[in-house]
Amino acid sequence: MPITTLSSREFNQDTSRAKKAASSGPVFITDRGKPAHVLLSIEEYHRLTATRRNIVEALSMPGLSDIEFDPPRPRDLARPADFS
Repeated sequence: MPITTLSSREFNQDTSRAKKAASSGPVFITDRGKPAHVLLSIEEYHRLTATRRNIVEALSMPGLSDIEFDPPRPRDLARPADFS
């Protein structure tokens, strides 16, 4: 993914160049030599802002309640406390 850097002046003078460059990677737009803005394609923007699933959503699936799962309970873990 190539990164393109344009000054504000270059961006204002050739916006179509910036739009074409954004289709293949981010375009940094500088003000006085320092990055001030980033131009992205809409696809890249949506990819970056997509909602991340939590672990419960990632592990859930349709029909999950139809699967029988009854793991054995470990009996060695629970022991009476020894306070002597």
